Order: sequence, then C-alpha cells, then structure tokens
Amino acid sequence: MNTHPTWPRAMPPPRLAARAQCDADWRARAWATCLSALLIGGGWSQAHAADPGAVVAKPAASAKSAPSKPVATAPEAAPAEDKVDLGNDIKKALRESLPSRKKLTLVISDQPEPVAAQPKPAPTAKAATTAKTAAIAVAAVATSAQAATPEVQAAPAPAVRPAVAARSPRVVPAVVKPTASREYLQARAAALAGHAPALANPTDGSHGDGHWTYAGPTGPQAWGQLKPEFTTCAIGKRQSPINIEDSYTLQGPAEPLLFNYQPANGVVVNNGHTIQVNIQGNNTLTVRGSTYTLVQFHFHTPSEERVNFRSFAMVAHLVHQNEQGQLAVVAVLLDPGEANALIDKVWTYMPLDINDEVRMPAGLLDMDELLPKDQRYYQFMGSLTTPPCTEGVLWMVMKTPTQLSQTQLRLFQQLYPNNARPVQAVNGRPIRNAQ
Repeated sequence: MNTHPTWPRAMPPPRLAARAQCDADWRARAWATCLSALLIGGGWSQAHAADPGAVVAKPAASAKSAPSKPVATAPEAAPAEDKVDLGNDIKKALRESLPSRKKLTLVISDQPEPVAAQPKPAPTAKAATTAKTAAIAVAAVATSAQAATPEVQAAPAPAVRPAVAARSPRVVPAVVKPTASREYLQARAAALAGHAPALANPTDGSHGDGHWTYAGPTGPQAWGQLKPEFTTCAIGKRQSPINIEDSYTLQGPAEPLLFNYQPANGVVVNNGHTIQVNIQGNNTLTVRGSTYTLVQFHFHTPSEERVNFRSFAMVAHLVHQNEQGQLAVVAVLLDPGEANALIDKVWTYMPLDINDEVRMPAGLLDMDELLPKDQRYYQFMGSLTTPPCTEGVLWMVMKTPTQLSQTQLRLFQQLYPNNARPVQAVNGRPIRNAQ
C-alpha cells in the first residue's frame, strides 16, 4: 500500500474544498504549537531579537479562578529571521486556531516577571520533541478547554481571632456609714421604744433578736462586738446604768416631775429578756420644758442602777418619748415589802412563752400605783441599758424605792433570775441631786 499521498490528484470538487480546509486548519494549529513552544521555552524581548523569544500566555485575570495547567513546550526555538512580524502573526494564528468563545491575552515584557508567593503549581508535562507532537498537544488542549473547567484552588480562609471578652469594670462595694445604715435606723427605732427593735409601732417592744444575753459569750462584755450597731455599748462615754454617789452629785433645787397618768390599756409581752408592758393611752411626763408620752415599762432584777454602791431587788424602767423622738426614762427602785397593786395586775396577765403577749382589760393600768410618794430624783444623761445602747437618754432615778412582795419578786426571778447590765463608768458626767 502506498502511504505517500500524491499531490495534486483529481478529486471531486467537494472533497477538494474539504481537503483545503483541513490543510488550512493543520497549518494554523502548527503555527499555534510552534508559537506556544517559543512562548513557554524562553523569554523573548526586543533587546534580544537574535535569541529565541518567549511569549507568556496568561488567561484573563479573575478573582475566582486559578492559573490553568501549562501546555507542552518545544525544546527548540524558531530562527530569528522568521519573526519579522511576529505579533500580528501570533494574533492571526490564535484567532484562526482557537475557538471563538475563548479569549487569550498575551503579555510580552523585556523584564522578568516578579515571583509571587503562590501555591506550588502542578508539574508540567514532558516537552514534545517534534513539531508534530506539539501540534497534537495544542489541539488536545484546545479541544478539552471547551468541556473541562480548570481546577481552582480554594484560598484558605483567614484565621479568625477569637473575640476577647470585655473585662467587666471592678465593682467597688459602697461604704455604708453606720449612722446611715438600715441597722442603725433599726437600732434608733429600738431606742425610741426603750428595749424594742425596729417596729412600725414604737409601743410594740421587745429586747431585740435574741443574739445578745446577760451571761456567757454573748453577755454584756461582748455586746459591742456582736453587731456593728452595738458598737456604742463598748465605746460610749455616757452609758447606763451607773453608780450614783451622793458626794459627787450636784445638790440643789430642781424642778418637779409633772406626771399626768390616767387609766390606760396595756399589752404584756415576754420578749425573751424581760416582762414588758406596752402602754396605750395618754400618759405624759413634763420635765425640762418638754412633754414626754409613756410608751412602755419593763423590769430588771437586780436593779441596774446603784445608789452609793447599793443595789435593789428590782427596778422598773418607765420609757417616755417626746415629739422630737427624744427619750426620758424614769427608774423606780423596788424593794421587798408590801405587794404592789400595779405589779399584781401585770403578773396576772404575764405571758408564758417567749414572744407571747396578752392584752389586759381596758383601763386596768394606773401608773400612779407604781410611783413613790416622795418623787425627788437623781438626774443625768445616759443611754439605753440594752443593745444598741443608744446614748442621749434623759434619766431620772427616783430616790425613794417602791415596795413589792417577796412572792411577786420570786415569780419574776423564776423567769429571769438576772437580767441586769453591770454599772458603767460615769466618766465625769454631772449628776443632779434634787433636794
């Protein structure tokens, strides 16, 4: 079989046209292959026209695509004399050989392209050794470009720094002054009711919340350390009770105590520290130009006040309050003797349990039954004798004791055998001795 074609040969006109078209296509593809080999194989520039040139073919720049795989290169370059109009020939050949839908941009530079930090490209195919092999490679690339999409390398996502939590501002605890604290207000309310804690009704009294006692670790020596509002019990300079010595008193005339007591209602309360009677009625005391209303009275055994170092069996404290909230306490000393009518009424309605209370019949209380006939008194400024030991209290201690029976004394001592605070330092305060 003869493998060499005979040219020219008589053919029908259609076959001649097809053959001519095939030859034209082959020549265009051969041109494209040679030019690609020249572009890939070396760097062409006008300054080195005698040397083989290089034309770098780059696809259109795109933010979403990566460089396509390089085509096969030819090892040998075309002679310099064949490149008289190289630019136009390249454009024409590429227009005729590549599909019309593809766009190819050629960049020719006499400067070496700067090397950018890019992902490592895939290894190039082995260069063809003949022009025929290069033409086949270019044809294959042109054919596959229509069906295949170049592989795009996804750019690594930038590292996201973890959000730094905002530091919360430092909270500085507010400094609460004892005089403005709720505890102090409660203590002041307790002072208004004598031995009562903070209550809406100052006549409803008790000795507090039970954290303090008259003996042991929570006894009088520790009251000032139990709570901040009890500090005055330890550092106060005008505390009560005191020992009254006649030789140090201011002896002379004094105004009389104007008691205006009327039959009243009362509620007897066992508050855990004493027996206390809350008064309901208009019972007043006028002294030093001010009128005080009787709020409550309660008992201590033995007596908290001493006169010339002598103590008494019991003492009754009658707590009064004026419109300005100031306190005036009348201390009635009690010694064994005849039964006292008022104490008998109170003991009749004495509660049995702590925090228990019993209402007395209306109008049963007559406070004049407790007062002595001789109403001369000692007068000084002192404090409450129970926590919070509030100072600024006007004290009048009756000089003449009132009597109560041994039975009445014993009944109380069975509940509270010792509920008296020890005497406190006088600290040079003046004591009036009314003659």
